[in-house]
Amino acid sequence: MYRDISIAEALAKKDVLLMDVRSEGEFQEATIPGAVNVPLLNNEERAAVGVTYKKDGPGIARRLGLELVAPKLSEKVEALDRLAGSQEIVVFCWRGGLRSQFMASVLDTINYKVSRVIGGYKAYRRYVNEYLGRDKLPHRAIVLYGLTGVGKTEVLLHLAEKGIPVLDLEGLACHRGSVYGKIGLPPSPTQKMFEGNIVQVLMNAQNEGIFMVECESKRIGNLLVPRSVLASMQEGYRILLYSSLADRVRRIREIYTAGPGGNTAELQKATASLEKRLGRTKVEELNRRLAEGDYDGVFSFLLTSYYDPLYKYPDGPSPEYDLSVDSTDVAEAARIIYDFVVNLPDWRRNS
Repeated sequence: MYRDISIAEALAKKDVLLMDVRSEGEFQEATIPGAVNVPLLNNEERAAVGVTYKKDGPGIARRLGLELVAPKLSEKVEALDRLAGSQEIVVFCWRGGLRSQFMASVLDTINYKVSRVIGGYKAYRRYVNEYLGRDKLPHRAIVLYGLTGVGKTEVLLHLAEKGIPVLDLEGLACHRGSVYGKIGLPPSPTQKMFEGNIVQVLMNAQNEGIFMVECESKRIGNLLVPRSVLASMQEGYRILLYSSLADRVRRIREIYTAGPGGNTAELQKATASLEKRLGRTKVEELNRRLAEGDYDGVFSFLLTSYYDPLYKYPDGPSPEYDLSVDSTDVAEAARIIYDFVVNLPDWRRNS
């Protein structure tokens, strides 16, 4: 017999296959991070069952659902055989109703070890909202500050490789946070998926007592950074990264022109969005220079005339920060920061 478990129990399980049996549309909007989608009913079938439920009642709607599911059931089980292997399967639907009950029963019948999430994805959303809705997160933030182009994201990635918990908000948002933020990146997740991914990172970091994060405003593209994360950042340790203008321009060029034709058309489109701030004449000049391949000149102007005055971070060591690090050599900067982090009283990995 399959077990009904709480969402907290489900998230605490290791080496299990999270199985989302909702339709592909529901799954694409948001799911539990790491879950696979094996929809019991697809978008059109789910809509048809819903219409039948309202028109003819639950009994007829369930019969229609069974008629739609039955011909494809063996195909779904075969897909699970490939995905799950010998793993336990944790099944969930929207609110722990008939879809997850049905699939859990089928899998239990064919000797899978199965659990079903009470309350389904709706329970998970409550869990996320409660986690992010608290006044204080259960760990201390270590925040990277610095002018645009100093390599904050690159340093975070190096630190993650060294085992430091990292909340890469821009990576989770699929947006680099600037006017050029979407160039070369896939579509951003929904707000719900963004929040779920944040909670997953924070949960994994709790035992370490800290997490690393880049300083961000409350909005990254169209996504909002949760209030509790922003509050933790404001109270966290402060690390300043700095490097020369030439190094920053080089880094930005390598990131933003790494595409067909140097991403010129996308860069021009993004630059055009600055017309209200820079004026039409200046934007036209910058886009002409981009067309001519003068990437360094354009990026240098935007850094010194727009981004640096906007953020106002120091371009060298400052006593206002707990640590100041030259990030010209990103690997060396990450090493220095790693040594700083593991000697903090908040770091609990070895305690």
